[in-house]
Amino acid sequence: MTPLSMLRRWATRSAPQPGSIALVGAGPGAADLLTLRALRHLQQADVIFYDRLVDPAVLGLARPKASRVFVGKEVGANDWPQERINAVIVAAALQGQRVVRLKSGDPGIFGRATEELEAARAAGIAVEIVPGITAASAACASLGRSLTERGQTDRLMLATATCRPGDPEPDWAEMLRPGTTLALYMGVRKVAAFTAGLRRAGVPMDLEVTIVSSASTAAERSTVTTLAALPAVMQAGDLPSPSIIFIRWPKQHRAAGAVLKLVGKAV
Repeated sequence: MTPLSMLRRWATRSAPQPGSIALVGAGPGAADLLTLRALRHLQQADVIFYDRLVDPAVLGLARPKASRVFVGKEVGANDWPQERINAVIVAAALQGQRVVRLKSGDPGIFGRATEELEAARAAGIAVEIVPGITAASAACASLGRSLTERGQTDRLMLATATCRPGDPEPDWAEMLRPGTTLALYMGVRKVAAFTAGLRRAGVPMDLEVTIVSSASTAAERSTVTTLAALPAVMQAGDLPSPSIIFIRWPKQHRAAGAVLKLVGKAV
């Protein structure tokens, strides 16, 4: 073997082999709602990049030697913009580390998973999504209520009330129809806007609304109100973020027929 070939072999062996990235759903809060696959990744991780809403008890299940890096975002404080998160998880994986990107809820539901998947794939890194229990499921489970009810609500809509700056307002007439349960994420600061949008779309203002804050945790709180009263209830500040808002329009609601006529005329 020539000195040059020996040098090349040494360089190949010395270069770290790419690691992997797992976008792991931490669920809504309670550690015992983790999936077995999520637990396996936590116990094999070299480094964990975790969000603001991840419960400390979930991090406590991780491999003791795993590094833990907080990359959370808060309204008005954006020390960790998405581009920076993409860069650090890819850099760690390129060093050969098993990376867990730990997100509250389910990574594929308003969790910006697409940007991180694209960054990993562009760098040639193996990446997977590990689903978690989303807030809508956990909140209804805590309430002892189903998200859908036969004969009443056979359509489930998961939506966010917080869009990118400059994006058009959602089509509220399409979002909420008779027979629908609408689960609104990130809606606390947008209550006045989306309530006005629903009113303009002809949605009955006496529909039942349930708000659940900190679902599945010891701090969980909930209240039931109407769509008309929702802005005042939220302004009182008794149910802070993170909260999920359920608006339920049963098929048999007494105003459904009249509203459908109104929507039909608008079309």
